Amino acid sequence: MASLWQFFGLPDPEAVPASNRPVTAPQDSQKTESVQQNLAPIQEPVVTITNDVPEPVGVQSQPKPVPLGWRGPMTADGEPFHDLGAHASPPPRIPNRALRYVSPDSMNRLPTREIAKRIQQGDTVIVDLRPLVHMDTHQNVCRRELKQLSDDVGVGVFALDAEDKLLLMPGNNVVVDVNGHELGLIQLLKT
Repeated sequence: MASLWQFFGLPDPEAVPASNRPVTAPQDSQKTESVQQNLAPIQEPVVTITNDVPEPVGVQSQPKPVPLGWRGPMTADGEPFHDLGAHASPPPRIPNRALRYVSPDSMNRLPTREIAKRIQQGDTVIVDLRPLVHMDTHQNVCRRELKQLSDDVGVGVFALDAEDKLLLMPGNNVVVDVNGHELGLIQLLKT
C-alpha cells in the first residue's frame, strides 16, 4: 500500500533505503533466494500533480476589454491596473454662469442693457436699491425699469427683503422655487 508521501510524489522520510538496511548472512541458498525476492524493490506507480487545468472544449479564454480611453498601466494578463496611490485631479472647469451684484451708479442709474445681456447668458443678478434710501420716487422708477426689463427678457423679479430693496432676477435656465420662500432672520430664529 502506498504511503501518503508517495501520493504526493515525495520520498518517505521514515523509510530506510536499501543500502542502509542490515544484511544478514544467509545460511542456505533457499533462504538467500527468498530474501533476495523480499528485498527486490516494489515498483509502484508514481503520481504527479500538476496545476495545469485543461480548458473545456469549445471555450476560448478572451481577454477582458480595456475601458475606452485607458492610458494607465496594464497587468501581465492584459487587464487595466488601477493604481490607487496615483491621483491626478481633472483640470479646473471655468464656470459659465455667475451671480452678479448691481447697485445704482453715482448718478443713481441702473445699467439695464448690461443686466439684460447677463441674464440672457444665464447669470443671476441681484439689484440692491438700498443706496437710494431717501429717494422713494427714484426707487420706484428703478423698480419699474426692472419690471419692464423682466417682461422683455422673460424672467421674473423676486424681492429678497420685506422692503423690496433687494431684488433678484434669475438668468436663463435658472430655476427658482417660489413655494418655499421663507426669508430673513426671523424664520431662522424660530427653528
